[in-house]
Amino acid sequence: MNANDPGQPPISAHQVKSTSNLNVPKVALAIGAHPDDVEFGCGGTLAKWAQLGCEIHHFVMTDGSKGTWDATANTHLLVERRRGEQIDAHTCLGGQGNDHVHWLGRVDGELIADVDGRSEVARVIRMVKPDVVLSHDPWKRYRLHPDHRETGRLVCDAIVAARDPHFNPEHGLEPHRPEHLLLWEADEVNHIEDVTVSIEIKLRALECHISQFESTMKAVDEAGLEEFRSRMRMRLADIGEPFGMPAAEAFHLMSNL
Repeated sequence: MNANDPGQPPISAHQVKSTSNLNVPKVALAIGAHPDDVEFGCGGTLAKWAQLGCEIHHFVMTDGSKGTWDATANTHLLVERRRGEQIDAHTCLGGQGNDHVHWLGRVDGELIADVDGRSEVARVIRMVKPDVVLSHDPWKRYRLHPDHRETGRLVCDAIVAARDPHFNPEHGLEPHRPEHLLLWEADEVNHIEDVTVSIEIKLRALECHISQFESTMKAVDEAGLEEFRSRMRMRLADIGEPFGMPAAEAFHLMSNL
């Protein structure tokens, strides 16, 4: 596995866990660059929390229009397909459906952490009022895809804007300060979530993204899907093993935001 594989990279020897298993939040907001990024990055954690009563929200920054290797694909149809897949995946994880899936709508590959984007992410944070926000680590070294870097930047910037009443008063919403920020694909892991009870739900949610089987999951038939499932189970087991967990997801945790 290299630094540009999606979701949960292995933990390097120099990375040491300091905390594990946050108290279950009342509301969690997971913000991904593309449809399927949330499932790769924190699907097990969201599913575990949803089982325990957490209200989960997805927020997707881009339209996913470049998410195919087929040069002849109709990208307008692909966008609509990926929206449906994301809603299905959200529901599979235990979400409440369409009203809990939010969209920034930027073109795939063209996301920039600009002031307008920061405002919109801050608006959703103020509207949803999450206790925990989850997203990409913008400081991940050797990460090629610009949308992942820019999403992480947008989220960090928007948390500052959402908590401060002098940012974006035009929202007409009260400021909101989340308790925690969890960054997946973390360059420096300091927090582990045990996902033993939810790993199979994570896999089912990932498989809702049918359009991504070939390009992201390297699966063109059932044998390929089974190999993908095996890779994911092994990856999460490898993360959990040093901490006595059969399966885990790794993050950089920021608190006192």
